[in-house]
Amino acid sequence: MQISKWKRIVIKVGSALIAPHGNGCSSHYLLSIAQFIVRCREQNIEVVLVSSGSIAAGSHLFPGEVKNIATKKAMAAAGQTEMMATWDKLFDFPTAQILLTHADLKDRERYTSVRETLFSLLEYGLLPIVNENDTIVTDKLKVGDNDNLSAMIATAADADALIICSDIDGLYTANPQVDKKAKLIPQVAEINDEIYAMAGGVTSSVGTGGMKTKIQAAKKAVSHGITTYIVNGFTEQSFNTLLQGGNPGTVFLPEQNPLKENIHWMTHTASAQGEVVIDCNSSPELADDPSKLKSEEIVSVNGEFAIGDTVLLTNNDGTKVAKAEVNYSSCLLSYLSEQTLDVEAQENLTTKGPIISDKNIAILNKSE
Repeated sequence: MQISKWKRIVIKVGSALIAPHGNGCSSHYLLSIAQFIVRCREQNIEVVLVSSGSIAAGSHLFPGEVKNIATKKAMAAAGQTEMMATWDKLFDFPTAQILLTHADLKDRERYTSVRETLFSLLEYGLLPIVNENDTIVTDKLKVGDNDNLSAMIATAADADALIICSDIDGLYTANPQVDKKAKLIPQVAEINDEIYAMAGGVTSSVGTGGMKTKIQAAKKAVSHGITTYIVNGFTEQSFNTLLQGGNPGTVFLPEQNPLKENIHWMTHTASAQGEVVIDCNSSPELADDPSKLKSEEIVSVNGEFAIGDTVLLTNNDGTKVAKAEVNYSSCLLSYLSEQTLDVEAQENLTTKGPIISDKNIAILNKSE
C-alpha cells in the first residue's frame, strides 16, 4: 500500500528508542521519527503515536536495583511527564496524552469512548500520544506490551497502516544477532505457525516486547484490513523509504476479507469473563451459530459473569468455539444447565431472548 493512499496511520515507538541509555529521555532517535510524522501530516495523513517508555524514562530518578512493583509504578508516573515533554518539544503543533489499561479497551462502552476521543483529536489537528497507564495498571488489567496495544489502537482508529518500530530491520528467518545466515523476510501474506516460529525473544534490554509480540500485533491489525510494517526505528532511512512508498523492513499484507469492527473487537480485544461449555457433537449447528444455544446443550458454566459480559464458548472436547455476549448471568445459566425444563419453561425462556446475543459473536475457528 503506497503512502499516497494512506489517510490515517498508527506508529508505535518502544522504550529503547525513548530512553536508549538508561538516563532519561533522549531525542537522538526520535528526531527522524518526529520528522516522519511531520511529513505525513503535511501530506494530510492523520497520525496516532503509541509510545512506550514511561518506566524507562523515569528509572534514572530511582537509583539502585528496583524490584518493587510500587517503585516501578512511581517510575512510570515520573517518566510519563518527561516522555510527553520530549515528544512535545519535537513538534510545532499540539499533542494530546491518552493513558489506557486493557479495562478501557475490553469494555465495549469505554472502547467506543476511546474511539470517539481519537477521532475528535484528529479532527482538530492534534497528535494523540497513547501509552498504557503503567502507574495504575495491574496484572489483571494490563495489555502487557505496546505492540499489541498499538494494534488495538490502530483498529479503534480505523487506520490504514500500522508501523511498528523495532531494533532490527524486520522479521528474519532466524535471530540475526546469533545466526549470520538469517535472511530478512520483506513480505508476509499470511501469518501462520511458520511465521510465529521465526519470531525470537526480546532483543532489547529496555523494552518488554520482542518479535513475537510484534507478530501478534500484526495478526490483530491485518485481520482488520490494516497493512502492517515492522521497521528499524533506529535508522532514519527506514522512514525516508516509507515516505518514498517503499518497504524498509517487513510488510504484512492485510487480509482480503477483514473482520468487521465489532467482531474484531470481540475476537482480539474483549476479554472473556467466564466460560460456557457446550455440546457441539449433539448439536453441530452451534459451531457456526452459537446464538441458537439452548439450556439443555450447556454442559457446564465456569467463572462468574453478568448479563452483557463476554464469555468463551468451548466445546466439551476443549475446542474453542466462539467469544460472545451473554444474555444471562453465570448463576442463572448454571441453574438452567442443571435442570430438565418442560416445554412451557423453554418457551418462557425464549420470550426473554436467546442465551447468546446474536449481535456480538466471534466464531474463533474462522476469525482467529
